[in-house]
Amino acid sequence: MRPISIPNNIFKFNKGRAELEKKIPVISENFKRLHSENPLISIIIPAYNEEENILKTLYSLSLTSSLHPIEVIVVNNNSKDETEALAKACGVVCITEPKQGITNARNSGLAVAKGTYIVNADADTIYPAPWLDDMVSILINDPSICLSYGKFSFIPIAKTPRLVYFFYEYISDLNRKICQLFKEEALNVYGFNSSCRRLECIAVDGFNHPPGTNEDGWLAIKLREKGYGKFHWVTSNRSIVWTTDRRIQIDGGIYKATKDRLVKNLSFTHLRKRN
Repeated sequence: MRPISIPNNIFKFNKGRAELEKKIPVISENFKRLHSENPLISIIIPAYNEEENILKTLYSLSLTSSLHPIEVIVVNNNSKDETEALAKACGVVCITEPKQGITNARNSGLAVAKGTYIVNADADTIYPAPWLDDMVSILINDPSICLSYGKFSFIPIAKTPRLVYFFYEYISDLNRKICQLFKEEALNVYGFNSSCRRLECIAVDGFNHPPGTNEDGWLAIKLREKGYGKFHWVTSNRSIVWTTDRRIQIDGGIYKATKDRLVKNLSFTHLRKRN
């Protein structure tokens, strides 16, 4: 069963910058233990003006339970605030991508990544400790899988009650199952919660995509059509990631989001269209 409320192991990270700045020495020390010059896993985090959120993300990732050597790459995409300074203070790799846009930022991170596996994250999302290995282990153990994607839940930042999102997430899970079985599974792939092999990602021109498509779902399709394998949905509730609902609020709120999701799943051909 999905959690109705935000679990305690997630809630402890869901604090503002002012409070989490006190944790920077701890975060930095955690990453010193995790970081490797020869990582198996590279976590790429695009960031644009995320000074209020990025410490939540980095704090949660610094407490990953992964036993694999990792690196964390924050891609500062022309932030006008202190996003880059905070990332550097936490002891992670931080690079700048001057060309604006999520696709450019993800490609910039991919270009410097050293890991065998690329894990895509976002700077406004909280990641539970088992998430990293749950995303990557299927790629390590099964060469027929080219990409994994996971479940996520919403942290309300506006007036939408968490209970409303609880039901919305179950409807979304049903839609994802329909896409997986009968439609286009690539619709289920989101850039803040997916993983693939670095060399395979590079071989299909990274995150580049045609106009009218998204970088995350299009990457999945390119990997599959190149013959690298199928997708895997990580369904364990212990690895649900928690992201803010700001995009839903920007797009008009939960009811419009529900309508748009239904429309998206009824008209998925744009993902498969080749230019």
